[in-house]
Amino acid sequence: MRIALAIEYNGTRYAGWQRQPHADSVQARVEASLSRVADHPVLVTCAGRTDAGVHAWAQVVHFDTTALRPMRSWVLGANANLPNDVVVRWAAHVSDEFHARYSALSRTYRYVVLNRSTRPAIDAGRVGWILAPLNVERMQEAAIYLIGEHDFSAFRAAQCQSKSPVRRLLALSVTRQGDRVEFVVTANAFLHHMVRNLVGTLLAVGLGTRQASWVADVLAAGIRAEAGITAPAGGLYFESVRYPDHFGLLSAAPSADSAMMHNWPDPRFAVDSWPPFSDAQGFR
Repeated sequence: MRIALAIEYNGTRYAGWQRQPHADSVQARVEASLSRVADHPVLVTCAGRTDAGVHAWAQVVHFDTTALRPMRSWVLGANANLPNDVVVRWAAHVSDEFHARYSALSRTYRYVVLNRSTRPAIDAGRVGWILAPLNVERMQEAAIYLIGEHDFSAFRAAQCQSKSPVRRLLALSVTRQGDRVEFVVTANAFLHHMVRNLVGTLLAVGLGTRQASWVADVLAAGIRAEAGITAPAGGLYFESVRYPDHFGLLSAAPSADSAMMHNWPDPRFAVDSWPPFSDAQGFR
């Protein structure tokens, strides 16, 4: 039996999603908790690996098991064995052809910046922090140059292992609500540090140190050193994954709780509560 899960986590105290031999990871925590529920070793595959300090609202994973459990038991059992900064939001039985990574049509990330003169307290470790006023309109103008299929070499980390730097950016919006500026980016897939580098580059435009057209020049040059900073991890969230309709995972987004509850008590799905967050440092 193949099962898909949506997992929410605060990545502040983890060395990223991926299991590592000498550091704590979200994957290791999830696999240990599911193994206890299944009563056999469980290995999970995720839709997109996140770096140290990055959070997720709806990371999607799949795993195979011979254990027969109601979907609700996978959710409640896993959450009983997880720390309070990681939670399984729902579980669903999927066909054997489903693959959390390779079946994905697109992934969406959100980067949150607190744009005010004083540092964050309650949101420390969950937002970026910029003191100087940001011009959202200029950043949105610059973002248009990035839409489409391009070589994103200028926005990939030096340690990126992807064979190709070409990605298809489907949408990139920059909006403000009060003192929070949010960047929402959707693409077929992402390079290592791509979202954080895109945000860092757009911030240079928002601060007025660069013109909007400079972003097009950076993209064309394909040189990482020509782009902006790598925005710190704490403001980044893996928000959602989109899959083909026939898999029945239309609710793989963080706003899905109401839809899942509407289906309750459909035995394919189960929903649990949200976890608290911990603190970490912001950035200037």
